Amino acid sequence: MPIQTSDIELNVNNKKVKAYLANGGGPGILLLHAWWGLNPFFKQVCDRIATQGFSVLAPDLRDGQIAATIDEAKALMEKSDGDFMGQIVFTAKDHLQSLTKGKIGLVGFSMGAAWSLVVASSVPDQVGALVMFYGNEGVDYGKITAKVMGHFCEVDEWEPTEFVDNTFAEFAKAGVDATRHTYPGTAHWFVEEDRPEYDSAAALLAWSRTFEFLKAAL
Repeated sequence: MPIQTSDIELNVNNKKVKAYLANGGGPGILLLHAWWGLNPFFKQVCDRIATQGFSVLAPDLRDGQIAATIDEAKALMEKSDGDFMGQIVFTAKDHLQSLTKGKIGLVGFSMGAAWSLVVASSVPDQVGALVMFYGNEGVDYGKITAKVMGHFCEVDEWEPTEFVDNTFAEFAKAGVDATRHTYPGTAHWFVEEDRPEYDSAAALLAWSRTFEFLKAAL
């Protein structure tokens, strides 16, 4: 289906923050990028999800800066203001809800997946679905009421398996409807087409599962 795309500005504590909107109608999806910044790949993902009948908003958590290498991304992370990043995430969530009806979905990648857990546990009544790509965060898992899907590597140097095991054990304990998919032989960032870790077969499977999940949950 045809979608409308636009670059917009959010007002976050009287600071202008850029965001990308891909409007395909239907429920809202807040997309939270990995530590590289809001690069072309994540905008393409917004478009891709929007063609499935969603309104997708991706705030820029890096103030226009984009890292091409792990070292550059680490440097961006070291100088980032976590509190302000959180304000951006929640301002974007509010803006998305002003455009759409009903509960929203969250789709986060690595750093963005961590933020998606923060949102889902902070405003559980506003979130219907949460998709995490190889990211995690210590939150009050019992507060989450959204349906959850996680995509993870079998062995991931950036996301310890024990941490992921614990998260999904906590989901089970709290009665959260959570599904975990593990992709053998993949590495962190395996769905990102602009990364050397990209695995096309695993990415295709992850996306087909994600679209089916989002449509059922929202």
